[in-house]
Amino acid sequence: MEKILLKVHGSGNTFYLYETTDEQEFDWVKLAIWLCDKNNEGGADGLLIVCPSIVADAKMRVINADGSEASMCGNGLRCVARYVCEKLQVSEALIETMKANLKVKKEQPLFKQLPTYSVEISPVSFALSSLPMWYKNQEAILNEVIEAFSPTIQFTAVSVPNPHLIGIVNDYYIKHQSHQFLLAQYLNNENEYCADGVNVSYVYPMTDDSIYVRTYERGVGFTNACGTAMTASALVANLNGIVKSNVVTVYNPGGFVKCVINKEDGGYKLLLIGNATIKQLYSLKVIDDSFEWIHCESTGEQVEYEECIKFVEQQINPYLK
Repeated sequence: MEKILLKVHGSGNTFYLYETTDEQEFDWVKLAIWLCDKNNEGGADGLLIVCPSIVADAKMRVINADGSEASMCGNGLRCVARYVCEKLQVSEALIETMKANLKVKKEQPLFKQLPTYSVEISPVSFALSSLPMWYKNQEAILNEVIEAFSPTIQFTAVSVPNPHLIGIVNDYYIKHQSHQFLLAQYLNNENEYCADGVNVSYVYPMTDDSIYVRTYERGVGFTNACGTAMTASALVANLNGIVKSNVVTVYNPGGFVKCVINKEDGGYKLLLIGNATIKQLYSLKVIDDSFEWIHCESTGEQVEYEECIKFVEQQINPYLK
């Protein structure tokens, strides 16, 4: 039995994308772990499954590299948005995710001719119960120093709907990963604060409308980018006056995106805008419970994205020398 998969990425956050008409077709955990093994074609951060939906144009499921299932993935959603919109020959669509049905739309490229899509990031909650997270019987953590985490870094906890802990840091903590790594490792293993783990992002302010974000993603580890983390970081930066604009450029190790923040009906409407790149097409042979690659063909799209990476380096190097 031969199957076709796409290797895709949003901001360097890499996935395999597979469309199925049967959500029980495979043991998705087993397939995702095999696909994401770094010794297997370089691996990936996760598997995106595109399924039929009775409430939207398609349904997206996200299986992380460790086999856990994420409730949302902003970078992955952009890739699914492109796949669905091109298949249906439309510029806008509605995608069902675990927690919400989200609008997606084709946008003008942010860099040269890179295919670019905007996706809605929702719902947003600062309630610790929504992550879930526990800290001193508080209902929220808003721009607060938590001594057990760091004596100087101010943290905010927010779900979008994935759980995020956002720390505002100076350039030392961006140049040196050890503090973020140790904190994220602690919070994603047995601990008294986050029973289900949490994505940990360190945010470095650059200009009045731009930030740099590095994320340790739950179920993945350090990643080139995390879409919900970048959007959550832009929101936190905006609310704390670190950026003055409601349109924030977010740089990351894998590229950059634009995040749009609008207040609406007492809450927030968030948009994540960025590339949706198809790197390769793969043919996969499935025999019983084992997998084997048959063929791989490059699309050539990554060549232009490499130019985008060089552009990003030029933008951030003056701030992170």
